[in-house]
Amino acid sequence: MRNNYVKAKKHLGQHFLKDDTISNRIVNSLTGHGEYKQVLEIGPGTGALTDFLINDPYDLLLLEIDQESIDFLAVKYPSLIGSMIKADFINDPLPEKLSPPYAVIGNFPYNISSQIMFKILEIKEDVPEVVGMFQKEVAERLVSPPGSKKYGILSVLLQTWYDGEYLFTVNEDVFDPPPKVKSGVIRFKRNQRTELEVSEKQYKRVIKMAFNQRRKTMRNSLRSMINEYEVDASLEIFNKRPEQLSVEEFIQLTLLF
Repeated sequence: MRNNYVKAKKHLGQHFLKDDTISNRIVNSLTGHGEYKQVLEIGPGTGALTDFLINDPYDLLLLEIDQESIDFLAVKYPSLIGSMIKADFINDPLPEKLSPPYAVIGNFPYNISSQIMFKILEIKEDVPEVVGMFQKEVAERLVSPPGSKKYGILSVLLQTWYDGEYLFTVNEDVFDPPPKVKSGVIRFKRNQRTELEVSEKQYKRVIKMAFNQRRKTMRNSLRSMINEYEVDASLEIFNKRPEQLSVEEFIQLTLLF
């Protein structure tokens, strides 16, 4: 069944994937068979990924904010009607039907893709794996290693808890309507870290302050905290800029405050 009446809505950032080969490849990027039984698809739209997820041995939940898409999906997948939930992943309570651990997958709307990943960080204990399509520039940023100009706040926070991998690039012409940018598919899998040696709140504060003035050395960007906690500003770590610090170095830095 092909989409013949769901119109892509600009305010929802909708671009419907129409290449089955790519859809199948995205779904096959889930690797956690046996680690979880449930998969949450965010923004299924017209079912490009659902077509392939429904054939896998997952307990599938579809979270969609667009009523027109839900109506279309209900006709297309009558067996999934009880698993379709109209909700905003970022702002609404998570569905009661979710049973951790579960994976998250989606062709994420580009205008909220970073917010989706911040939300996943809030529920990281429940989500061992994430596979998503993003604007290519954002995808590259999220998995960028230290030393890269693309490395930023969300890169550090995600890589604290997840191992990220850029999988492949998707061209504009396989979407309806085509976006103005290329897309990138990435996968995040939980690493072995179960807790931080520092306050998570303080850790986030240090990272955000550092990258808010990313062209400055840590000595300058963290000046107010250095003074507040009377930390020795001559330490070598303060000579670096934020993009030069690994996750472990950010943890060690936070231990000073």
